[in-house]
Formats: sequence, C-alpha cells, structure tokens
Amino acid sequence: MNPSVPLRRPARLLVCGGAGFIGTNFIRLVLAEHPETIIFNLDALTYAGGLDNLAGLDELHPGRHVLVRTDIRDRKGVAGAFALAEPDTVVNFAAESHVDRSIDDPILFVETNVLGTAVLLEAARRAWGGRSDVRFHQVSTDEVYGSLGPDGLFREDTPYDPSSPYSASKAGADHLVRAWSRTYGLPVSSSNCSNNYGPWQFPEKLIPLMLVNALEEKPLPVYGEGGNIRDWLHVEDHCRAVWDILTLAPAGSSYNIGGGNEWTNLELVRLLCSRLDRLRPRRAGGYADLITFVADRPGHDARYAVDGSRLRRELGWRPRFDFDRGLDCTIAWYLGHGDWLRAIREKKYAGGRLGRLDREAEGGGRG
Repeated sequence: MNPSVPLRRPARLLVCGGAGFIGTNFIRLVLAEHPETIIFNLDALTYAGGLDNLAGLDELHPGRHVLVRTDIRDRKGVAGAFALAEPDTVVNFAAESHVDRSIDDPILFVETNVLGTAVLLEAARRAWGGRSDVRFHQVSTDEVYGSLGPDGLFREDTPYDPSSPYSASKAGADHLVRAWSRTYGLPVSSSNCSNNYGPWQFPEKLIPLMLVNALEEKPLPVYGEGGNIRDWLHVEDHCRAVWDILTLAPAGSSYNIGGGNEWTNLELVRLLCSRLDRLRPRRAGGYADLITFVADRPGHDARYAVDGSRLRRELGWRPRFDFDRGLDCTIAWYLGHGDWLRAIREKKYAGGRLGRLDREAEGGGRG
C-alpha cells in the first residue's frame, strides 16, 4: 500500500454526528483542506452537540455544508438524508458516548449506538446497491477492548472485552458493521481511537470539566485514587487519521489510532492545574487545592493504551500535535470561548457527577 497515492477522493460525505465534539472538528478540517468535498451533516442535536458548534461554517464554506437534523434511529429520516445527500462516503461519529451516562441509562445507549448503526448500515446498503466505489466508515473506541494491565497495548487483533454499557454498545455496533460487509458486501472500514481532547468537547469529559470547574472555583472530582490510565490524542490528529483511512486504505481495513501519551487521571488533573496556575492564577493558593477524591464509578477500567503502529506503517499517518502543544492549545481555546462554555453550563450541564448508582458524590468526567 503506497500511502502517497489516494485510492479514493470523497466528493459527497454524509457525516453522522457532525455537531458533536469529534464530528465538528472533522467537518471543519475537511471543509478547510478539501475544497472539492461537500458535507451533509446528519445530527439530532442532542445535549452534546448543537448549532453553536457549527457557527461560521456557512460563511466560511458557502454551499458546502448542509445540516440534516434527524436521529440515526429514525429510518425514514435517515433514508431521506441518503436521498438528499447521495453520498459516496458515510462517516459515523454518531453515538451516545459518555460512560457515566451509560451507567444511568443503558437502554438509550443500546438504542442509539446499536440500533442506530444498523439503521445507517441498512440505508447505505439500499442506497448503494452493489457499488464498490463507496465507503461506510465506523468510528469506534479503544474502550471496546476492555482493561489493560500495567503492560501491553491494544492492537487491531485484541479481542473485544467491553466493561460498560457504553463500550458494549460500541462493540455491538462494530460487529454489525463487519456483518454488513461480510453478508451484503458493503464496503466498510473502521477505527478504534484512544481518548480525544481539544476544542468543542462537551464539558462532561475529563479535560474540559476540570478546566471549567477550576475556573469556577468548584471541586475537581477525581475518581478513586486517580490511578486509572488513559492514552490521549488531539482530536485534529484523530480526524486526519480518519481521512487517511477513507482515502488511502482499501475497504475492509481497520486501524487503531493511538496518541502514545499515557497519563493517570490524577497526573493529568495536576498538570492542568499547573498550566492554569501560570495562565490564570487564583487569588489564593493553587488550583490543585481544589482536587477532591470521590467514590469510583462501577466497572472503571484500569488502563487503556493503543498500538497505532499499523496506521503509521501502512498509511504514513503521524500526529501533528505533541501533548504539550496540544494541551496548551486546548486550554487556550477554552479560555477564549467563555461564552460557549457559559451557555452549556446554563442550559445543559452544571458539572455534577453522573454514573453513581447511589448518587452520593458530586463530580464527573470520562477517565
């Protein structure tokens, strides 16, 4: 496989979940760097995605971004989106994605992530017939692999062993994608990525939650003793990897996308505090004084770490953000988007912890 020679040039993309965190960044990247591409953005505009995330796209890229508001569980709405878009490529970012929320409402995650993916697959199969020049790409997570011990990395051949309703629902969706490929010959690809960070991330996830709580002088809740380890990747690097898979990899390909940046949750929170101490000092004390240890969530995986060497070797992908620069850019973005954050806090999410079966402790964040 020659990573310098594109196999495909997507012209009409149907991006599902394009108003959410990763979808928003993907759409902005593709519109900016690939002027030949038109994007149809299918999104239900749930709590984690909104029109604010898409601000400025119509002015920057007139006629190249079309919002189609529908739910991926809605067969008629999805069929209508396919008829309107006539896509040659589908990228499925759409999902309920927060582990804590999946503990509170597991059925919603099964309905959205499993049934919704099946609806998209069936719509693609019916719209495309037996075409081979099309692609359905499933965006998944490293969480489907379960929990690692102190050593080793998740590889593409690591067996699935999900721990939470969220990761189990994503695993189910991934299996459906492969089944539609094997049974119906649908051209598919997939990717499993490590924890993302960057702009436009809804502040229930670890990094933006800690930043917002710190700036509001609220407790910084850390699960258990804070020893759970995650591998972090800047969202723009993830989006570039997805584009590389769409354009450079043949149908049937599956790649892990890893950042190679392992941090315990406590280490990361302390690092964020130290950066904020320098950029926006408190009147008294340091932000680390706000760290509060809270009861762990059920089924909390100990460690995730991803082997992304196949993606690098076969497609030539390389991350453009080292962790220091990526984290600085992320902090700067949130410091500069106070209105966006305030609107979310006031209307959608006040920063309370989810996923506690007994509802005793405050806090939150995926970690």
